[in-house]
Amino acid sequence: MNAEELKKLNVAQTVDARGTSCPGPLLAAKKAVGEIESGEILEVLSSDEGTKNDIPKWCEKMEHEFLGIIEEDSYFRLFLRKA
Repeated sequence: MNAEELKKLNVAQTVDARGTSCPGPLLAAKKAVGEIESGEILEVLSSDEGTKNDIPKWCEKMEHEFLGIIEEDSYFRLFLRKA
Protein backbone atom coordinates (compact mmCIF):
# COMPACT_ATOMS: atom_id res chain seq x y z
CA MET A 1 0.00 0.00 0.00
CA ASN A 2 1.16 3.52 -0.63
CA ALA A 3 1.26 6.24 2.04
CA GLU A 4 -2.11 7.73 1.06
CA GLU A 5 -3.82 4.34 1.29
CA LEU A 6 -2.18 3.65 4.65
CA LYS A 7 -3.35 7.00 6.04
CA LYS A 8 -6.97 6.11 5.16
CA LEU A 9 -6.96 2.78 7.02
CA ASN A 10 -9.38 2.26 9.91
CA VAL A 11 -6.85 1.59 12.67
CA ALA A 12 -8.15 -0.40 15.66
CA GLN A 13 -5.23 0.52 17.91
CA THR A 14 -2.08 2.64 17.79
CA VAL A 15 1.00 1.78 19.83
CA ASP A 16 3.39 4.66 20.48
CA ALA A 17 6.83 3.10 20.97
CA ARG A 18 8.78 6.20 19.96
CA GLY A 19 11.85 6.72 22.11
CA THR A 20 12.29 3.01 22.86
CA SER A 21 14.99 0.91 21.27
CA CYS A 22 14.93 -2.66 20.05
CA PRO A 23 13.20 -4.84 21.17
CA GLY A 24 10.80 -2.31 22.75
CA PRO A 25 8.69 -1.52 19.68
CA LEU A 26 8.35 -5.21 18.75
CA LEU A 27 7.35 -6.18 22.29
CA ALA A 28 4.77 -3.37 22.34
CA ALA A 29 3.39 -4.58 18.99
CA LYS A 30 3.16 -8.18 20.24
CA LYS A 31 1.20 -7.06 23.30
CA ALA A 32 -1.15 -4.85 21.25
CA VAL A 33 -1.86 -7.60 18.70
CA GLY A 34 -3.16 -9.68 21.59
CA GLU A 35 -5.67 -6.93 22.36
CA ILE A 36 -7.25 -6.60 18.91
CA GLU A 37 -9.45 -8.92 16.89
CA SER A 38 -8.44 -10.94 13.83
CA GLY A 39 -8.62 -8.74 10.72
CA GLU A 40 -8.20 -5.48 12.66
CA ILE A 41 -5.35 -3.09 11.94
CA LEU A 42 -2.57 -2.09 14.31
CA GLU A 43 -0.40 0.99 13.81
CA VAL A 44 3.02 1.05 15.48
CA LEU A 45 4.88 4.35 15.92
CA SER A 46 8.62 3.93 16.34
CA SER A 47 11.75 6.03 16.15
CA ASP A 48 14.02 2.96 16.20
CA GLU A 49 15.54 2.23 12.79
CA GLY A 50 15.55 -1.53 13.41
CA THR A 51 11.77 -1.60 13.68
CA LYS A 52 11.52 -1.15 9.90
CA ASN A 53 12.93 -4.69 9.54
CA ASP A 54 11.75 -6.31 12.79
CA ILE A 55 8.00 -5.74 12.41
CA PRO A 56 7.70 -7.05 8.80
CA LYS A 57 9.77 -10.15 9.65
CA TRP A 58 7.70 -10.81 12.76
CA CYS A 59 4.47 -10.38 10.77
CA GLU A 60 5.65 -12.96 8.24
CA LYS A 61 6.58 -15.41 10.98
CA MET A 62 3.26 -14.96 12.80
CA GLU A 63 1.21 -14.84 9.55
CA HIS A 64 -0.01 -11.28 10.15
CA GLU A 65 -0.25 -9.10 7.04
CA PHE A 66 2.30 -6.29 6.99
CA LEU A 67 0.56 -3.46 5.14
CA GLY A 68 3.35 -0.90 4.88
CA ILE A 69 5.31 1.91 6.43
CA ILE A 70 5.18 5.69 6.36
CA GLU A 71 8.42 7.48 7.14
CA GLU A 72 7.74 10.73 9.00
CA ASP A 73 10.39 13.31 9.92
CA SER A 74 11.61 11.66 13.12
CA TYR A 75 9.73 8.37 13.32
CA PHE A 76 8.07 5.55 11.37
CA ARG A 77 4.41 4.50 11.18
CA LEU A 78 4.07 0.76 10.54
CA PHE A 79 0.74 -0.90 9.77
CA LEU A 80 -0.28 -4.53 10.08
CA ARG A 81 -3.47 -6.58 9.91
CA LYS A 82 -3.85 -9.28 12.57
CA ALA A 83 -4.16 -12.82 11.20
